[in-house]
Amino acid sequence: MIRKMSHATIFVNNQNEALEFYRDKLGFRVHTDAMVGEDFRWLTMCTNDDPDFEIILMEPKPGMLMDEQTSQQLRAIMGKGVLGAGVFNTDDCRGTYEELKAKGVQFISEPAERPYGVEAVFKDNSGNWFSLTQPNEGN
Repeated sequence: MIRKMSHATIFVNNQNEALEFYRDKLGFRVHTDAMVGEDFRWLTMCTNDDPDFEIILMEPKPGMLMDEQTSQQLRAIMGKGVLGAGVFNTDDCRGTYEELKAKGVQFISEPAERPYGVEAVFKDNSGNWFSLTQPNEGN
């Protein structure tokens, strides 16, 4: 029986740039940064509050997971800024928004009241977008 999800993949244009974004701007920490073989880098990040859930920052390179055509198609979709999506929770959406904006994070929308809480939307440096959400009490 499946107990929980431990990893999720975010495709990024450049792992070093993504590392700087997620670590230096969002405040995540590196969980694992290791080479698997000669050209596959296993780079995972996690939040301090949830160290058991790892976000894999993966470049869409041809190799063991995909062929050249798939890699090119994935990069084309990434270039349109429509591939990634996720939700990061915070206790203070407006405060976190101001903090991240000051660090240069590109926001698509400012904090706004929603039926489920307060939400702002931002992009990483590869065009992936994320919801920053302060859930209502009980959600």
